[in-house]
Amino acid sequence: MAPPNIAIIIYTLYHHIATMAEAEKRGIEAAGGSATIYQIAETLPQEVLTKMHAPPKPNYPILSPNEIGQFDGFIIGVPTRYGFLYQDMADTILLLQAFWDATGGLWQAGKLHGKYGGVFVSTGGHGGGQEATVIACLSTFAHHGISYVPLGYARAFPQITNLSEAHGGSPWGAGTFAAADGSRQPSALELEIAEIQGNTFYTQVARSFR
Repeated sequence: MAPPNIAIIIYTLYHHIATMAEAEKRGIEAAGGSATIYQIAETLPQEVLTKMHAPPKPNYPILSPNEIGQFDGFIIGVPTRYGFLYQDMADTILLLQAFWDATGGLWQAGKLHGKYGGVFVSTGGHGGGQEATVIACLSTFAHHGISYVPLGYARAFPQITNLSEAHGGSPWGAGTFAAADGSRQPSALELEIAEIQGNTFYTQVARSFR
């Protein structure tokens, strides 16, 4: 049987999520799998991005909503605001939510039923939604019949419970703190947790393909 086809699907503005996605990918590869990182199309005009001092987008292919059905599993990289999916500052559209809203045809046909999903996040700080953002994604997963794969504690207990430094991540999924102004980048510990999540996710999904 062919190995599972895995995607890492992200929206990234200041590259925190992109950096975490690369760690997730390393974890998948260390488990013997492979994954492609995709990004969701930007809706902000360049004029606004320039005013926000946003760096150029990473060189990842754009994934449209109707393409997600080709994958057996996907890990979603979610920036947050107020503990929910990141809202575009110049638009009322929730970028990732709009992506999922456009999968109605897939939902009607049951094309995502039985797929596997995981989530990792970037928040401004401790109370920004490290857990709540993942929980907010579960309703979409449930309606599609996507099996949620949490990070859990079994393989990341020392890292998640490390109190020697402030860090993101929880049993719900890996996470990073960006700081209120976006100046903080993912720490080595946060990247380690993301790598463990990628490894754990692929290992669990691959069991169904043996």
